[in-house]
Amino acid sequence: MRVGIDASNLRAGGGVTHLVEILRVADPVLHGFSQVIVWGGQSTLRQIEERPWLVKVPQPLLDGGLIQRAWWQRNRLSDLARSAACDVLLVPGGSYSGSFRPIATMSRNMQPFELRELRRHGISLTALRLVLLRWAQARSFRAADGVIFLTGYARDAVLRVVGKICGETTIIPHGIDAQFAQSPRGQLPIGSYSTDKPFRILYVSIINVYKHQWHVADAVAQLRSRGLPVTLDLVGPAHKPALARLRKVLRHLDPNGEFVRYLGPSPRSELPRLYMHADLCLFASSCENMPNILLEGMASGLPIACSNRGPMPEVLHDGGVYFDPENPQDIARALQQLIDSPELRTQMAHKSFVRVRQFSWTRCATETFRFLGDVARSAIPEVVRTEG
Repeated sequence: MRVGIDASNLRAGGGVTHLVEILRVADPVLHGFSQVIVWGGQSTLRQIEERPWLVKVPQPLLDGGLIQRAWWQRNRLSDLARSAACDVLLVPGGSYSGSFRPIATMSRNMQPFELRELRRHGISLTALRLVLLRWAQARSFRAADGVIFLTGYARDAVLRVVGKICGETTIIPHGIDAQFAQSPRGQLPIGSYSTDKPFRILYVSIINVYKHQWHVADAVAQLRSRGLPVTLDLVGPAHKPALARLRKVLRHLDPNGEFVRYLGPSPRSELPRLYMHADLCLFASSCENMPNILLEGMASGLPIACSNRGPMPEVLHDGGVYFDPENPQDIARALQQLIDSPELRTQMAHKSFVRVRQFSWTRCATETFRFLGDVARSAIPEVVRTEG
């Protein structure tokens, strides 16, 4: 059998990381596939390692904008998959408008399916884009022969909106890169820290309305007012309106930049070093499908203060202290609970470090190709569909 992969909508971030990692560790032959064909733009294909069973087919239109990529998927992809004699087509981007069957797609973005989160964007182009994405993905999920969800939370939330899905479904979490693995360190009492050697809280994520960095900054300011020598480092790219809101809050809370620093985006290769120099990992998102950044913090051996929303408790289990991400007082309560107890920090760091071992790219790749094999074997052959 042959599997085709549509990488037309994978340009950066978690989508590209997922594809690169599963193809790096996969053994499709074990699941009945002799060849894997990937169609994508040059920048995406360059990141995928060569394999004997892998064929990378660059498509010039996929180096262009959204309209060009959408046109290519609708008008070119199906013919390419048929010409390559694919037995199944994987569409990791979630939306599919072609005619080839069977297909398996993935649910990766929760914002379109959670009305409360969508409303945070107000009347804006971002909100319109999410509404259109909700329509396109719901349509794709209903028609797909297989849908991969990353967490049980995401599956349940999406199905409440989409309704009945005709194809097979499965839950396959992402993995975590080995570069983040750092054994939990010994935890010191807060009295060992000072203004010159502060207790460092690290929050890695895009600055956006559902990430609540301003509430986190407020919570840290509360701890500072209690005399605790804590600082907050914020790392990640930024959505412009959200960054403007954050800066406005920081001008009020920390006008001299004494304890909150926004470091901007960081190359992925630099993130392990940032985790290594932190004392606590914080994750305050209220909308996630699969919180990859939370996995990074877990693998880094840090104690974790975490949002109680979405799939976070499903991923972290009892390996952290939870809080309401929209309540600065509750965020401060969770942080102080960890800061006050080196024993609790040690316990949480060890629990999450053990828990994160369940999330591997090898497991993800194995389960993905097994599922694709099941979809290919159980689907009605396209010739039968056509003749019927």
